[in-house]
Amino acid sequence: MKITFDLVNCGLGNNGGSLTIVESAVELAKLGNVVTIIDSGRNKLTWTDLGSVNHIIIKDERDIPDADVIVATGYKTVSHVCSLPRRCGIKFHWLRGWETWNYPEELIISKILNTPTIKVVNGICLQEKLEKYNYSSYLIRPGYDIWDYFPLEFDGQRMKDVFIIGGLYNEGKKRSGKRTDWIFKCYEKLKDKDRFIQLFMFGSEGKPSNINCYHSNPDPELKNKIYNMCSVWLAPTELEGLHIAPAEAMLTNCPVIGTNAEMSGMKDYLINGVNGLVSQNDFDSFYQALVTFYSFWKANKLIDLFEERPRNTIMNLGTRRDNMIKFVELFQKILGD
Repeated sequence: MKITFDLVNCGLGNNGGSLTIVESAVELAKLGNVVTIIDSGRNKLTWTDLGSVNHIIIKDERDIPDADVIVATGYKTVSHVCSLPRRCGIKFHWLRGWETWNYPEELIISKILNTPTIKVVNGICLQEKLEKYNYSSYLIRPGYDIWDYFPLEFDGQRMKDVFIIGGLYNEGKKRSGKRTDWIFKCYEKLKDKDRFIQLFMFGSEGKPSNINCYHSNPDPELKNKIYNMCSVWLAPTELEGLHIAPAEAMLTNCPVIGTNAEMSGMKDYLINGVNGLVSQNDFDSFYQALVTFYSFWKANKLIDLFEERPRNTIMNLGTRRDNMIKFVELFQKILGD
């Protein structure tokens, strides 16, 4: 099958969204498909390579190869995909976020959803969001790299020594939905109870001050070590399709605390009292969930708080290969129809 991912006017850079597209494209190519990424600029993603995936900077429509399907990625690629002739493939849109940083919600509905594309979403939050506006969609998750993130030999000891809070560091208006400030506020408040509490973070933009450990753009091996050292991972985000970092943390058996925000990006895997804690969508409730977790940790009774080890939940959602096989099956079904 010939598959094209459209990144025109969107581009590839060092961010989770770009990484998901490239790793999905690479896996589809490994499955025997001919996969092409069309773009309007050079590839700026340095975290991974493209393998056998073609990356073409197009100057006009003639540069776009014939394909069976073409997939819009970011919202800015939708209008371009919709303008292309049938030879470029049946038109899909893989929604992986509710991009209010690009368009206000009313424009997302009129300009993005109200287009002749077959909608695919990467998580339950987005599927429910589309249903709210009477749009149906297919659910295809990107899958997880279960061999990159796993418990290390000292797993089980993380809860017995220093209490370490983990979280993503993000800055800037576009990243405001990550609510990084909630993590800092939780850390400062909880330090009043125990001055030995530590905060570990990683990110791709800027550098925070006054925390115990920070890594910029860590590779999977280093991220795995960070997750394994954390007692709990804080994920207060409110604007995600499928949030990547908490799932990676859970693959190391690190419990996660999130919220019930409409677009938390964790409805697919974070279950309150089973593999983590889910608070109400306000800071006080989120902080109280952390206090509850800390009190159980201090009493060495976390086994009483959770029914299931976090890794099991993520494993059940499938690997990247498992989910890309489902993507191909969806393409084949639509082509057959």
